[in-house]
Amino acid sequence: MSNPVLEIKNVTKYFGKTKVIDNISLSVNEGEIFGFLGPNGAGKTTTIKMALGLLSIDEGNIIINGNDIKKSFEKAMDNIGGIVENPDMYGYMTGRENLKLYARIRNVSQDRIDKVIKLVNMEKSADQKVSKYSLGMKQRMGLALTLLHSPKILILDEPTNGLDPAGIKSLRDILKTIAKEEKTAILVSSHIIAEMQAMCDKIAMIKNGKIIKISDIDALLKHKDNDNVECIVKVKQIEKAVKLLQENLTKDVKQEQDTIIININKKDLSKVTKILVSNDIDVEEITQKETTLEDIFFDTTGKE
Repeated sequence: MSNPVLEIKNVTKYFGKTKVIDNISLSVNEGEIFGFLGPNGAGKTTTIKMALGLLSIDEGNIIINGNDIKKSFEKAMDNIGGIVENPDMYGYMTGRENLKLYARIRNVSQDRIDKVIKLVNMEKSADQKVSKYSLGMKQRMGLALTLLHSPKILILDEPTNGLDPAGIKSLRDILKTIAKEEKTAILVSSHIIAEMQAMCDKIAMIKNGKIIKISDIDALLKHKDNDNVECIVKVKQIEKAVKLLQENLTKDVKQEQDTIIININKKDLSKVTKILVSNDIDVEEITQKETTLEDIFFDTTGKE
């Protein structure tokens, strides 16, 4: 995954005199799922609309598969597929009929129609009217529409909005299949942190129109707080245990219902058990909390 399909270079956007996108840069490679993570109003949709040619670029450049949007707009758009809001389809027609209509415009073969229907797991529902589809089915058929012309990059804005857990997992699995089998670069925006962690290879965090961090997901989770860990300790004499740990180890100890939460350096982990046991406190369980993307996001952006 070394070929950049989407390059956003020093892009700035104003609405009136207000700078809503502030000199952002990122790139998405072939076969990569790139997460664009930030709270509502952070600038995700504005950036996506510029990449899709729906908004002008005030400063900077956006390049799609080697084509600069400003200089070669049609060539750039030929390589892109995207869904910004709900997929736009004719409800009185079946999913397959919608695909055939779009295929004629794009000069796409019947084989390609069959392939994208299979890619999005809609073989059993392709011949039902779109008006009968659930939201998840509409999202999947909308994906099929955007994939018909074999775009180099797929851009999706909050694609899991309104979906139930089963629908979210289904969409996630489909996007992973598309990235792997079609070698499609995928840029997906969301404010749902756990979903980004489960879906993406790389992530950019955006806040107030500025990108504040870009990293591989695995690297983020592996290297976050290398020396410090958060432990959950279960004992019967909680108040006594809290006091002992605060006096002998660290002040960063708190009680949450029937457990103790302690932030500690890894090298001091063994001291927790030693202090408690030597003071006749039975330790029922000590577990180390795994670092999540949510932890990293709030540490990076602030918790407001």
